[in-house]
Amino acid sequence: MNRHPVYCTLLTAVILILNCLVAIARGQNLQPEGILIPTNATALERLGGHEVRRYIYLRTGKLLSVKEGNDVVPSCIYIGRKDRNPIQQACSDATNLAAGSFLLKTVAVNGGNAVILTGADDVATLYATYRFAEHLGVRFYLDGDGVPDKEIPLEVPLLDEKKAPLFALRGIQPFHDFPEGPDWWNREEYLAIISQLPKLRMNFIGLHTYPEGRPNAEPTVWLGLPEDVENNGDVRYSYPSSYNNTLRGTWGYAIKNTDEYLFGASQLFERNDYGPDVMGRNIPSPMTLEGCNEIFNNTGALLRQAFTHAHQLGVKTCVGTESPMVIPQALRLRLRADGKNAEDQEVLEELYEGTFLRAMRAYPLDYYWLWTPEWWTWRGASAAHVASVTNDFMMAIAAYKKVNAPFALATCGWVLGPQQDRTLFDTFLPKNVTISCINRQMGKTPIEKGFANVKGRSKWAISWLEDDPALTLPQLWAGRMRRDAQDARLYGCEGLMGLHWRTRAVGPMVSILSQAAWDQEGWKTPLSSETVIPEGPVGGKELVVNGVKFAGADELAVYQTIRYDFKNYNLKVPNGPCTVTLKFCEPIYHQAGQRVFDVELQEQTVLRDFDIYKQVGDDRVLDCVFTNIMVTNGNLQITFDSQLEFPAIAGIVVQASGFERRINCGGPAVGKYEADLPPVKEPEAPCPSTEDFYRDWARNQFGDEAATELGAFFARMDGNLPRPAEWVEGPGGIKSDRRYWKEVEKEYAFVNEFENLGRKVRGAGNQSRFNFWLLNFKYLRTVGELRCTCGRFDEAFFRAVREKDIEKRKKVAREQILPLRRDLVRETRDIYSFLLAFVGNSGEMGTLMNWERTVPDLLVRPGLLLEQLLGEPLAPADNPSIKYRGPLRLIVPTARTSVSYGEEMTLKAMVLTEKTVKQMNVYWRPLGAGEFRSIEFKHVARGVYKVKLPEIEEDIEYFIKVEADGEGEKVFPVSAPKMNQTVVVYGQEDRHEKK
Repeated sequence: MNRHPVYCTLLTAVILILNCLVAIARGQNLQPEGILIPTNATALERLGGHEVRRYIYLRTGKLLSVKEGNDVVPSCIYIGRKDRNPIQQACSDATNLAAGSFLLKTVAVNGGNAVILTGADDVATLYATYRFAEHLGVRFYLDGDGVPDKEIPLEVPLLDEKKAPLFALRGIQPFHDFPEGPDWWNREEYLAIISQLPKLRMNFIGLHTYPEGRPNAEPTVWLGLPEDVENNGDVRYSYPSSYNNTLRGTWGYAIKNTDEYLFGASQLFERNDYGPDVMGRNIPSPMTLEGCNEIFNNTGALLRQAFTHAHQLGVKTCVGTESPMVIPQALRLRLRADGKNAEDQEVLEELYEGTFLRAMRAYPLDYYWLWTPEWWTWRGASAAHVASVTNDFMMAIAAYKKVNAPFALATCGWVLGPQQDRTLFDTFLPKNVTISCINRQMGKTPIEKGFANVKGRSKWAISWLEDDPALTLPQLWAGRMRRDAQDARLYGCEGLMGLHWRTRAVGPMVSILSQAAWDQEGWKTPLSSETVIPEGPVGGKELVVNGVKFAGADELAVYQTIRYDFKNYNLKVPNGPCTVTLKFCEPIYHQAGQRVFDVELQEQTVLRDFDIYKQVGDDRVLDCVFTNIMVTNGNLQITFDSQLEFPAIAGIVVQASGFERRINCGGPAVGKYEADLPPVKEPEAPCPSTEDFYRDWARNQFGDEAATELGAFFARMDGNLPRPAEWVEGPGGIKSDRRYWKEVEKEYAFVNEFENLGRKVRGAGNQSRFNFWLLNFKYLRTVGELRCTCGRFDEAFFRAVREKDIEKRKKVAREQILPLRRDLVRETRDIYSFLLAFVGNSGEMGTLMNWERTVPDLLVRPGLLLEQLLGEPLAPADNPSIKYRGPLRLIVPTARTSVSYGEEMTLKAMVLTEKTVKQMNVYWRPLGAGEFRSIEFKHVARGVYKVKLPEIEEDIEYFIKVEADGEGEKVFPVSAPKMNQTVVVYGQEDRHEKK
C-alpha cells in the first residue's frame, strides 16, 4: 500500500520521538562500544572522531575504534554534520540547527541508545565533540587541556543539549611587544595555541603590529611598494624590524646575555642572544637589507603555517598596524631615491596597495585592521590628528579596492574613536568595515558604551584578560570577563575577544570568556547601588608650582599646588542642590592648545574642549562656578576626560545649605582649605558572580574533594590580588614601599590559607596544578616583601649619605645597610626559586627576562654604591649567584595535542639541575596499544634538549623521562606513565578503519 510522503514523514518523526522518550524514561547511561563517522568523512568530522576517542581514553582508559558508516547503531557515538543522512534519520532535531550551532543528543535506535554529536557545519560539529569531552570532565585552556587525574567509568549520561553562539566571532588577541607574549612564539607555539581555540569554541586570532618608533617596527605586517612583493609574499626590500629579544632593550627590558641570568635561569636559554626563530642571527635587529628581508620573509612563512592551520580549524585570522601609516625611515629614503614624496596621498595609497598585496600573498587572512594610536587613550586627539587618521582610512580603503583584497577591513584602538565623538568612524566608513576597540584603563573601564550607538555594521569588543603593568604577577579577572561579555552583548557586538600576553596564567579568564560567548544564563550580578564609591581623586600626581605669582588670586597658596593626570574626584556631599567651584591655573604651558580636556559634574558635561591658557593666558587663575548641581547618592563626582595632555586642577569648593567643603588639590591644608585627599582606586563596575565558574574550574584543576573550598577561595580573590609590581618604564617594575613588612604582610594572609586548602588535593596532575598557583602566590608575597625591604634600604642609605663623618657613615653602611642588602639578595633568590619552580613555557621565560631588567636597579647599582660607603668590595655571599640551587626539574614548553598526517614532530625540553643529566628519552607508542619505543634527546646547549619523532601517521601517546646524577628522575607529564601526553593526527585521509 502506498502512503502519502507527508504521512510517512510524520509517522517516522512520531516513532523517533517515542523511542527517545522511552530511552530517557529508562534513565540508562550509554556505555559506548565504538565511534562512527560518515562514509567519506570530512577532515574535521574525522578529527572530531579521533578527539572523542582520545578523551574517552584519557578519562576511562578504554580505547574505542573509529569507523565509517552510514547508519547510527546502538551503543555508538555518531559524529557528523547535520546534513548527513544518518544524522537526519536518527535525530530530527539536527535539521533545525542554526548557523554555528551544535547538538549533543541521546537517541533510541533499534532497541538501544546512541549519542549524536552534530553541528550546522563541520566546525560546529567539531565544537560538539569538544563539548562532549567537557561532559567527561575535561576543560580547555590556551596552554593545553585540563584532564583530571581520577579515572571514571565508560558511561555517557543521557544528553540533550543544543548550543548557539551569542557572538559570531569569539577569540583572542595575543599582544606583541613583550617577551611574555607572542614575541617568543615559534611554529610549535602557534600551532599548539591555535589548536586550542576550537576546543574553547573560539574562532578568531588577531595580531596588532607596532610601527617604527613605538618602540620598534615589528615584522607581523610589512609596509612597502607593490613592486617589492614576490608572488609568494616574500619581499625584496624592507627595513629593520624585530620582536623582543634579550639584546634589544626596549620597554625597560635590560640588554643582557642570558648566561648572566641569575640563580640558574640561564639554563633555560640555549643562546645568549635569545629571541624567536624568525629573527635568526639578526638579533637584536638586522643590520643589512638581506637581514631585514630575512626577518619579514621568515615571519611570513611562520604565519602562513599558523594561519593555514587556523583556517583548517575554522579560525578567522587578522593582522594590522597603526594609522596614520608610520613610514619607516629606511622606506622614506627609498621613496626619496625614487623621486617620491612620502607625504603625497598618491604615494601613501601606493604603500597601502603594497602592504595589502604582501598580506594577501604571504598568509591566508580574513581581516586587516587599522589601529588608532595608543596615546589617544590618555592624551586624546587633536582635530588635526583625527583628520589625518580619517584621511588615512580612506586611502587604505581606496587601495583595498584597487588590489581587490580577499580579506575585510576593520578598525581598532585603545579607544573606539576620538574623545570628540567616540562613534565618529561609524559616520563615514563603509558599513562593511568592522569597528572594534579594547577597553580603556587596561580593562578597568567597562566595554565602551559608544558601541550601542554604532549601527548596521560588525562590532568587536576586546577585553583585557590581564594587564601589562602587573604582567609579572598572577592576575584574576574572571568576574570582569563576565561583565564585559554582558555589556558586549547588550551593545550588539558581533565579536568578543580577549587581549593577553601569557597563556597559562590567563587560564581562568580565557575559559570564562569562552563560555560567556555561548551562554550567559543564570549569572548573579550585584546591584550598582551596592558599589561603594571611595572619596578622593582617582589616581593622579601632585605638582608644586611655588614662585608663580598668579594674578587675580585671592587665595594664592591654593594655586601653587595642583593635581594632574587623574580621571575622577569624588567627594561626600549631602543630597540636594549644591554649587561647585573649580579652580584652575596653567603652570607649565605658555601657549594655547597644549592642555585640553573636558569636565563633567554628575555625568553632565560642564566644560568642553577646556583650555586654561586659551581662557586666561600666562600666570592667571580661572575659577569656574556651576550652580544647582544635584546630588542624589551622597557623592559628588567630578570627571576629567583628556583630549591633549593631562587634566589639572588647583582647588575645589562645594557649597550647599549648611555645608561647605574646600580642597587644596595637590597640596597641604591651607587657610580654609583642607589638604588634598589621598588617591584612591577606582571602583570596579559591578561584576557577575564567579562562584559557579570557579567551583567547576577548581574541580577540573584540583579534583572533586577540593573543588568547593578552592572554588570559593578563587571567587573571593578574583579581582582582589595585591599588585606589588607596576609600570616603571615597562611592565613589572618595582617601587619602594616605605611601610614595614609586618604591616603589609596582612595583605598576603591568603597565601597560607591557600596552602592549607591543599590538604584535600590528590593525584599527580591535580597536585601539580595546585602547586602552580601556590608557587605563584608565594612568589607574589615575596615580591611584596621585597618592596618593603627596598623602602628600608633606601631610608638607611639616605641616612648614611647625610652623615658627614666618614667613620660614622661606614658604621651605618655596615650595621644598617649591609643587613638589608643581604635581605634583598635573599628575597631576590627566593623570587627566582619560585619562578624556576613554575616556569613552564616561553611566556613565563619572558618573565625571567623581565626580572633581569629589575636587578640592576635593585641590586647592581645599589651594591656599587654600598661598596663606596664601606670602602671595600662586598663579599661573594652578598651578591646574587648565577648558579642553580634547586631540585631536578623537567620543563616541556610546548606540548601539542594534534599534528598533521606524516609530520615529524619536534619536542623541546629544558632541564634544571645542579648535577649532570645521565639520560633523557622520549617514550612513545600508538595510542593505547603496544610497547613503548624510546628515542634519546640530543643536547642543544645548557639545559636545553631536543628530539624529533618519526613521521606520525596515527594517534600516539608519549612521555619524557630524565635522570640526573644523585637526583633521581622526573617525567613529563607528571601523571606518566599512567596518563601520558596524547596526540591525534589530522588530515589522514587514507588512514582510517571502515565499518
